[in-house]
Amino acid sequence: MNWLLVIAGGAVGAPLRYLTDRAVQAKLDAVFPWGTFTVNVVGCLVLGLITGAATSGAASSQVQLLLGTGLCGALTTYSTFSYETLRLAEDGARFFAAANIAASLTAGLGAVFAGAALAEAVWA
Repeated sequence: MNWLLVIAGGAVGAPLRYLTDRAVQAKLDAVFPWGTFTVNVVGCLVLGLITGAATSGAASSQVQLLLGTGLCGALTTYSTFSYETLRLAEDGARFFAAANIAASLTAGLGAVFAGAALAEAVWA
C-alpha cells in the first residue's frame, strides 16, 4: 500500500513540476533557470511543513509518503538543477551558474527550515 501512496504523489508532482517550470520560464524569459529554482524552493517548503507536521504527530506516515516522498520527490529536481548549472557555466554565464548554486542552496535550506518552524508553531 505504501508504494501506491508514493506513486500517487509522484503522479501529481511530476506534471506539476513540468507545468510550473514552463510557466515560470515563459513568463520571465531569463537566462537564470527560475522555473527549476521555483519548484525546488516550493518543494523544500512543503517538505519542511510535512516533516514538521509528522514530527509533531499532526501528519501520519502515510501523509509523509504521499506528500513528502511522492509529491516533493517528483516536484523537486536535483538533476535538472545540476544540468542547468553546468549548461550555464559551459555557455560562459559563470556568474549565473554560481548564483544558481548559491541561491538554490540558501533558499532551499531557508525554505525547509521555515516550513519546519511553521509546522512546529502550528502543531507543537
